[in-house]
Parts: sequence; structure tokens; C-alpha cells
Amino acid sequence: MNEASPIPIAEHAAETQPVPQTPPPAKPSAMRGDLTQGPILKTLLTFSLPMLISSILQTLNGSINTIWVGRLLGENALAATANANLVMFLLISLVIGFGTATTVRVGQFFGARDVDAARQNFGTGVGFCLLLGVVTGVVGWLFSADILAALGTPAGSATLALDYLQVVFLTIPFGVVSMMVSMGMRGAGDSKTPLYAMILTAAIDIVLNPLLIMGVGPLPALGISGSALATAFANIAGLVFQIWRIYAQNLPLRLRGAELGYLIPRADALRYIVAKGIPMGAQMLLFSSAGLVMIGLVNREGLNASAAYGASLQLWNYLQMPAFAVSSAVSAMVAQSLGAGKHKRVGEVTRVGLIATLTMSVILAALIVLFDHPLLALFLGGNSPAMPIARHMQLICTTSYVVACVGMILTGTMRAYGAVIAPLVIMVVSFYPGRLGFYALAYPHIGGEAIWWAYPAGSLISLVLTCSYYASGRWRRTDTLPPQGAPAA
Repeated sequence: MNEASPIPIAEHAAETQPVPQTPPPAKPSAMRGDLTQGPILKTLLTFSLPMLISSILQTLNGSINTIWVGRLLGENALAATANANLVMFLLISLVIGFGTATTVRVGQFFGARDVDAARQNFGTGVGFCLLLGVVTGVVGWLFSADILAALGTPAGSATLALDYLQVVFLTIPFGVVSMMVSMGMRGAGDSKTPLYAMILTAAIDIVLNPLLIMGVGPLPALGISGSALATAFANIAGLVFQIWRIYAQNLPLRLRGAELGYLIPRADALRYIVAKGIPMGAQMLLFSSAGLVMIGLVNREGLNASAAYGASLQLWNYLQMPAFAVSSAVSAMVAQSLGAGKHKRVGEVTRVGLIATLTMSVILAALIVLFDHPLLALFLGGNSPAMPIARHMQLICTTSYVVACVGMILTGTMRAYGAVIAPLVIMVVSFYPGRLGFYALAYPHIGGEAIWWAYPAGSLISLVLTCSYYASGRWRRTDTLPPQGAPAA
């Protein structure tokens, strides 16, 4: 019967006894931050673009601050910040791991419409990392000198490094909490609030750095401590902005009244965040350690090779940013889809993420290779003797970063299922037996060329292993997923 004709239906109902019918299941009501509905490509790009911009801003902010310190305080101060930042990276790696696990867990519960559970996991992640930041800050402040001595910090910059590091340790809880809030918000489908906070943070940091270093007007000249304080004030401003926006707009992860007790870590939520966060943080440490090993090998080839490699790394960092952003977006979208029970959408999200990432990465890689001379000249100068080496390594190594982008997206999907050990093992194999093993075997035959060719060799091994594990489907565990269909709070 035609559904557009109400009159015959009414007449029939008047003549016969109505037959009870089961109403069709109602579609879940749309929530702010819902990534489980709508066109996948549009949702993916809309969600990942703010994260990409945030990454670019963060990188530029660090570069500009480094310029301020180097220009205003000299090489010893620059070396001091490098040593201090190496110490902080160890903690930040763990926090990023815990934050990523929190993003996934919040996304799973948010997709399941269990907003209260999402808040519990968000609160546990923030509370735990706040505690970690406070303990680290106190212990680090007390033992800053011993830490720098253990690193073999040069005597010329040891005092400056101590002044800088102690300020950083005292103020690190604010940066840690700001980072956790940002990552939790992304799990609830909000990547714009962290972007706005990053814009504010970067602007304040860039402006305050020279003012607090030199002292302007009523502001005292604090030297290298001023640089650390500028970053701390900027992080506090970014955190305050996020908290204000969460409550002003009544965003889903706001905690009120008794919900503030969720900041006390809960055993079940903490178990997941720690168990999944440590391997993810280990991936960052492994990535950095492999980079340090490669720098050591490059340094053996002489000053020009080192300069060429340093300039090339700057370009490769930007090349990887779209893949990192899309991978994070894929994780959040897949996590919400799992929570909502939309398993078919997972494959589509992964497929669209792969296409989008490859498209952007191939275009960026082509631009880098085609315009390598003017781009490298920004760091080396047009007539540098390192220029031919840098252009040569661009031709060999740039493609390997495009290949690595595929693995990032697949890993992002698997991460949303809680599969974190296998990607860590694959990274270990591809970096050490893979990349370094190729170098050891090839160096006696092709010399320094082995360094550059080790990159595509390692990336190829990683791609094969990641695709094989993804195709096996063993990462599709559902025992760690939240129950679906819980009511929204």
C-alpha cells in the first residue's frame, strides 16, 4: 500500500482491529562530536585538519623559541635547552601514550552513547597524568643537577640547563594536563577546541619568550628561565581556555558536582589507560632512539652529510604531519564506530583514511623533490657544499616516508581496537634488524650510501609486516570494547 495515502489506511483501521506492530529501531540521536554518522571523507577531513594545523603550529612555535634563545642568549643557552628538552621528552612520550589510550577509550564509550563512562575515563586519564606530572615535577626539581650530570651536559651550558630545567619541572603539571584535556576532547569528536587552545598557546609563547628573556618595561630580565616561564604561562593560558570553553559550551566531557570525583583514577579505567598507553609511549621513545642512532651514523660521514641530514629532517617532519593527523582522526572515528557497533564503517574509515593520506603525502613528497633546492636552501644556503648531498638523499629517502604513511593509518585503526603490542614489535623489527641490519650488510659494499637506502628498506619491511598483521584480523578483539547502546547522559 502506498505510504503517501493516509486516507485508505484510516478507513481500513476503522473497519478492522488494529494489529500490533513492532516499531523500527530508532536511530541514535545525534550528539555534538558524533563521528559515527555523515559522509566519511568530509568528517575525516573536517576532524583531522585542526589537528594538522595544531601540529604545524606546535613545530613552528618550538622553532621560533629556539631562534629566540639562540639569538638572545647564545650557543650555550641553546645547548642547555636541548639537553633539558631531551629529559622532558621521556615524560612527554609517556603522557602522549596515556593520552592516546584515553582518546581511544573516550571515543569507544562516546560512540556507545555512554557519556558518563566517557567522562569517567576522561577524568581518570587527566587525574592520573596530573598526579604523574606533580610527582615528576617535584622529583625532577630536586634531582635536576644529577639528571644533567648523568646526561654528560657540557660544563659551559650546565648552569643554564639547570636553571631552565628546574623551571620546566615546576610548571610541567600544567602542560601535562593541557595535553591530556586536548586528547580527551578529540576522543569526544572535538578537534577544534584543542586547535584554538594551541593558537593561543603559540601566540603567547612566541611573544613572551623575548620579553621575559630580555626584560621589557616592568618585566625583569630572567634569561633562560624566562624562556621556560613563557612556555609555562602559555600552557596555562591554553589549559584555562579549554576549561572555559568546555563549561561555557556545555561540551560532553564537562565534569560537574559529583562527577569531579572522576578525576580520582578508577581501577578499571586506569588499567586500560596504563596497559595500552605504555606500549604507545614506547613507540615514540623507540622512534626517537632510532633517529638518534641514525644521526650517529650520519655524523661519521662528515660535517656536510650531517648538515644535509639536518636540513632534510626539517622537510620530512612536515611531510609526516598529514599522516599523523589523519591517523589520529582514524583512531577516533574507528573508536566511536566500535562503541556504536558500526563495524562495517570501520573498514570504510580505514579505506578513506588511506586514500586521503596517500593523496596528501604523494603531493607533498612530489613538491619536496621538485623544489628541493629552494626548500633546502632555507636551511643550508644556496651554495652550501652540503646541498648536493641533501638533494641526493631527498630522492632516495622521501619515498620511504610516503610508504610509512600507509602503516600509520592501519596502525591507527588497530589502535582503536586496543591492539598496541604488535605495532610496537613491528616497529622494533623494522628499525633495528631491518633498517640497521640493512646498513650493516650494505655498508661494506656501498659505503655511506647504505645510510640513505636503509630508510626505504626499513619502511618496506614495516609495510609488509603491518599489512600482513592487518590482513590476519587478529587485532579485531572485542573483549576490551564497551557495551553498546548505553544511554547518553
